[in-house]
Amino acid sequence: MATVEAYSTKAGKRYRVRYRKPGTRTQTDKRGFTTKRDAELFAASVEVSKARGEFIDATAARATVGELGPAWLASKRQRKPSTYAALESAWRVHVLPRWGAVAVKDVTSSAVQDWVTGLSTGKEATGAAAERIKPDPKTGKRWESKPKSAVTVIRCYGVLAAVLDRAVRDRRALFNAARDDVDLPARAAKARVYLTHEQVHDLVREAGPHGTLVLVLAYCGLRWGEATALRVRNLDMLKRRLVIEENAVEIGARVEVGSPKTHERRSVPFPKFLAEQLARACEGKGRDDLVFPGRDGGHLRRSRHATRTSSGGWFEQAVRRAGIPRVTPHDLRHTAASLAVSAGANVKAVQRMLGHKSAAMTLDVYADLFDDDLDGVSLALDQARSLAVVGK
Repeated sequence: MATVEAYSTKAGKRYRVRYRKPGTRTQTDKRGFTTKRDAELFAASVEVSKARGEFIDATAARATVGELGPAWLASKRQRKPSTYAALESAWRVHVLPRWGAVAVKDVTSSAVQDWVTGLSTGKEATGAAAERIKPDPKTGKRWESKPKSAVTVIRCYGVLAAVLDRAVRDRRALFNAARDDVDLPARAAKARVYLTHEQVHDLVREAGPHGTLVLVLAYCGLRWGEATALRVRNLDMLKRRLVIEENAVEIGARVEVGSPKTHERRSVPFPKFLAEQLARACEGKGRDDLVFPGRDGGHLRRSRHATRTSSGGWFEQAVRRAGIPRVTPHDLRHTAASLAVSAGANVKAVQRMLGHKSAAMTLDVYADLFDDDLDGVSLALDQARSLAVVGK
């Protein structure tokens, strides 16, 4: 139980409360109460909070977001390299400058909302918060920046909220202020571009030596990293299957090779007309060689920061020369889904080809491709009713 003791100071009698922290059972005290009643009320509140499991150590609550963030970030290293890189960038560029010096006990819902709004509008902090941020050495500005996309804002908010979640679990805070009704920007759904067979043909013609890769992307629905990680041993020419077991992801200037996005190995069929072109792409190569290597023999790059001979350069130029709608290599994955559906493939087949976790996910992503099926449902119901009530 907490105890109240009096002690003398130059300013007169004062009171302190001695109590034990739960868990560690170490003894501590709080001094400076001018009246015994105030000390007794504090002692009672400590005992009640301990009984309810709501006790927060004042010393632990003074830990800053900047002190807790690195440990949380380290726990995410088992994520995909691209995912970890995005989280690390959000922490380093946006969360740490604004919240690094703020104690977890001082984070308020209104301050989080102002920060989220600032990210969306281009002002990440104002007032005293802005003064704590070191100015940019080139511009001298402290918090002026371009408005961030909804995806970036939501990711930055998620990082801050996750660090504070960790503080709550560690009993450094009673609740997470970032989870208290913060309005986040809505993600604008990007309009998908679906190419026709003719447009894919035009793009292949302009892609030159990369034409076979374009066909694989447009007719097999592989992600860029899955296609560029394909090795000769992954091609089953008799069954016309591509075995997807690796994914090459660009993280800055390096390429990280790991498992596919869903961590599952899958088999993807390829059309008969692709067999001959894939066979030519494998000529003179060993089983472990890449089917679509870069000029240096390593993984083909698509980063805009790479040379003009990288994927980004040749692909964009081929799109312009072909005169087709502006697309990215990933958009060809949408084209593959569109061409498969228009050819009569059911949703389960499309799901397996694309490597989605479930058919429901495929329907959510490509619901617009199955609009004709709704017309078929309407027609089937009309015919069924007509047969059931005929002669009545």
